[in-house]
Amino acid sequence: MSPNYMRSFSEGCLRPPTVIGQFHTLFFGSVRMFFLGVLGFAVYGNEALHFSCDPDKREVNLFCYNQFRPITPQVFWALQLVIVLVPGAFFHLYAACKSIKQEDILQKSFYSSFYVFSVFLRVILEAVAFWLQIQLFGFKVNAIYMCDMGAFEKKFNITRCMVPEHFEKTIFLIAMYTFTVITVVLCVAEIFEISCRRLGFLKAQ
Repeated sequence: MSPNYMRSFSEGCLRPPTVIGQFHTLFFGSVRMFFLGVLGFAVYGNEALHFSCDPDKREVNLFCYNQFRPITPQVFWALQLVIVLVPGAFFHLYAACKSIKQEDILQKSFYSSFYVFSVFLRVILEAVAFWLQIQLFGFKVNAIYMCDMGAFEKKFNITRCMVPEHFEKTIFLIAMYTFTVITVVLCVAEIFEISCRRLGFLKAQ
């Protein structure tokens, strides 16, 4: 791919054709990624090391932690961010290859419909991630986790495990849920903005 295509692609990703889309990019790129990258590491970075069970043995702690965290929150949220970016990136890659200017996207029906579809797909992916987050992490992190050691010791045995910094993790969970809701609202508002521009209720930029 030529440098011009790469330039058009990066400009499209960083400066979408709508005002709300530009705000979404700013929010997504600065606030959400910064929150996950910096604060997420601070909250979850040493969780596995401080996760302790009774009896406090390395193999017991590791077994129960893997049961407690089938996937670490940082990995899940990083995958969520990457997957949610795919529809928009695909559209802007298409626009770059076709040499479509950002100001032309909302002027032509096919391009605007394609762009709306990418935003709508983003909403679906966020909703699926929201549901998966509920299934994996819930809304609250308890201080005590009851670990089923049956598969480890070949007998029925429930072990108590201490979850470090559970209150901070609860706050972080709520924040990530909130970010997902804000992103969905921005996507819906962007679709509404495009519809208003197509109907002539809003002037083009």
